Amino acid sequence: MSDLLKLTAVEARAGLDSRAFSSVELTQAYLDAVTATRPLNQFVTETADKALEMAAASDARLAKAEAGLLEGLPLGIKDLFCTKAVQTTACSAILKGFVPEYESHVTDQLWQAGGVLMGKLNCDEFAMGSSNETSVFGPPVNPWSKDGGPALTAGGSSGGSAAAVASRAVLLATGTDTGGSIRQPAAFCGVVGMKPTYGRCSRWGIVAFASSLDQAGTFSRTVADSALMLQAMAGHDPRDSTSANLPLPDCQAAVTAGVKGLKIGIPEEYVMDGMDPAIMALWEQGQKWLVEAGAELVPVSLPHTRYALPCYYIIAPAEASSNLARYDGVCYGLRVEAESLDEMYAATRSAGFGEEVRRRILIGTYALSAGYYDAYYLKAQKVRQLIARDFETAFASVDAILTPATPSAAFALGSKQQDPITMYLNDVFTVPASLAGLPGISVPAGLSEAGLPLGLQVLANKFAEDRVYQVAGALEAAAGFTLAPPRAAGEVQ
Repeated sequence: MSDLLKLTAVEARAGLDSRAFSSVELTQAYLDAVTATRPLNQFVTETADKALEMAAASDARLAKAEAGLLEGLPLGIKDLFCTKAVQTTACSAILKGFVPEYESHVTDQLWQAGGVLMGKLNCDEFAMGSSNETSVFGPPVNPWSKDGGPALTAGGSSGGSAAAVASRAVLLATGTDTGGSIRQPAAFCGVVGMKPTYGRCSRWGIVAFASSLDQAGTFSRTVADSALMLQAMAGHDPRDSTSANLPLPDCQAAVTAGVKGLKIGIPEEYVMDGMDPAIMALWEQGQKWLVEAGAELVPVSLPHTRYALPCYYIIAPAEASSNLARYDGVCYGLRVEAESLDEMYAATRSAGFGEEVRRRILIGTYALSAGYYDAYYLKAQKVRQLIARDFETAFASVDAILTPATPSAAFALGSKQQDPITMYLNDVFTVPASLAGLPGISVPAGLSEAGLPLGLQVLANKFAEDRVYQVAGALEAAAGFTLAPPRAAGEVQ
């Protein structure tokens, strides 16, 4: 592995500022890593020429002392973010060949901060999935997969982003989290995955799944790197009516602030039947680490947690049904010609959407239909409010909440694809916070008996990202998780 690939984003920025190496040199090292890790199927579009062009521009700004927060750092972008003049497909056949004429707000912020685009990363089709197996490009392979063993899922929907950061193919990556699509793959791949508060990062220019839940976030190898990237991404955007016009707290300082005197909530409802014993042991270890660092543990109750998954899988498909109605073959994307307009709509959508997307559209359309709206969608929204109130009550007495990130380690590709209910259960620990719009992070903290990474999740109140980073930084320091996967760049067999 190139020594440059071993640097964190914070270390790489310092090296660029000191002229220890150039952005072009750093970018070339990562381009070589992209090539070496192609068997993992992380990228759906590579932008090598554009990356070198952007790196050269970064070097020019560095020479003039005009560097941005992410100046010269190689970034991967989930293929859900519209990138001007670069194909954006949401990993769906219905958008193959779509090249936006505009830039999403988040990626525009990243380029203004000096980031370098390495390419677009694999994800579940329209972000609908928990294993990245619904992508029209096929699934990425978790770099923790071992030779001679089964290919493991990188998680979903942002599996390509998590895998690319873990395999050292990019330094940082964007993701989106609707019900756990950043935190779950981060836990599976042994990286840090941060979902900010709903509204902290603009949704403008991100292909929509469920508009009241979707939120952009970060993938990184360290908590400090995540805080750096979020500072560049976050910000008010008048084009997004849900974008919060609130300043971001000093998250970078919070990472090393320590947790002495903080009260950490431990929710009793997150102890569930069938949990991997290694997950339970890690959760208990995480509690001990925080106590040793000076925090106080406080039992809390989130009584409506058990309703979170059924609530989510009514609201999210309903919003998806509405959002995906725009893909009809008329204005952009795939068109299957037919004798009438209605037949063209049906043929295009049948050919363009995969099985999971069609399933969720049908579920959502049913939940919104006359006679069922009140019984399902409206009731789910009421339950969502109860879940949010549970968290409000808990945060009246605690500063943050510690939970497992996932109920298990990464599983084999194909092992759950024919059982959608079992697949949906992968989001059991992440969905409640998404419904409440809370910030949450997954921090790699240990290994399963099979030697696969496991993550701990930290949640805090709305717009308290600094508190999330404060606790996450303490966990990271105690865990000391610095392992690279066996199929990281330079180690791929």
